[in-house]
Amino acid sequence: MKPGAVRLNVANLDRQRAFYERAIGLDSIDPSNGFARLGADGATVVELVESPDAGPRPPGTTGLFHLAILVPDREELAAALARVTQAGWRLTGASDHLVSEALYLNDPEGNGIEIYRDRPRSEWRYDDGSVHMSTLPLDLHGLLGELEGTQRDAGGMPAATRIGHVHLNVADLADSEAFYSGVLGFDVTVRRYPGALFLSTGGYHHHIGVNTWAGAGAPAPPAGSRGLEWLELAVEDRRQLAEIVKRLEGAGVALERLPEGLHTHDPSGNGLLIRSAD
Repeated sequence: MKPGAVRLNVANLDRQRAFYERAIGLDSIDPSNGFARLGADGATVVELVESPDAGPRPPGTTGLFHLAILVPDREELAAALARVTQAGWRLTGASDHLVSEALYLNDPEGNGIEIYRDRPRSEWRYDDGSVHMSTLPLDLHGLLGELEGTQRDAGGMPAATRIGHVHLNVADLADSEAFYSGVLGFDVTVRRYPGALFLSTGGYHHHIGVNTWAGAGAPAPPAGSRGLEWLELAVEDRRQLAEIVKRLEGAGVALERLPEGLHTHDPSGNGLLIRSAD
């Protein structure tokens, strides 16, 4: 199981779409009235649903901490930095996480975004079976040096661009672990960050991050607030999907069958859309 597109409720669709096109470098895919799908080479990364009357997500509530867009290499990360700068947008941070290098910013409605590239897995280190990650300063001037002599401008996002992971504000780490690991089957990869937990499948550093940094016991935002509507999780095939449905139903988790897939919520009220990749 891996993350797919992230769907956001937005108040101003035109402004949000322009940001994701110009500052992030995504292409519009089949735009329609009140809805925008953006991605690279036809693969969806972000979906925007216009809700003009939606209020902002209140502070101290659960929801999206950030969506993380994975680019294939360091040169593309440098191009992403140049693109953000040329669009007149400011970063909120830039970090070396040892397994990856990352840029951070917010969209015009305050949704957190990470753009990152992975280091080769051969360079990852492990401590007692956990992936060793840290948060160190990232040399932005050195990163931009990747573009010197390449004869390229920032351009748009490359074809291999996708959602690499999603980080969520949750109410309780133990409940989140029981759901994402115990029910959905993700493996816990990192426990070392205070107030946070990281999980993945296939030995990746993390596909899902959860934290209680909005406050332990934080409530869900009011229904219809701006921000996360759902995170898409794609399973390998319909057999695996049926197994997950059985586990969800056994755990008493409410499910809604939609044309796009199975809609549900984690224990903190964060929306999930579970679908088969086949």
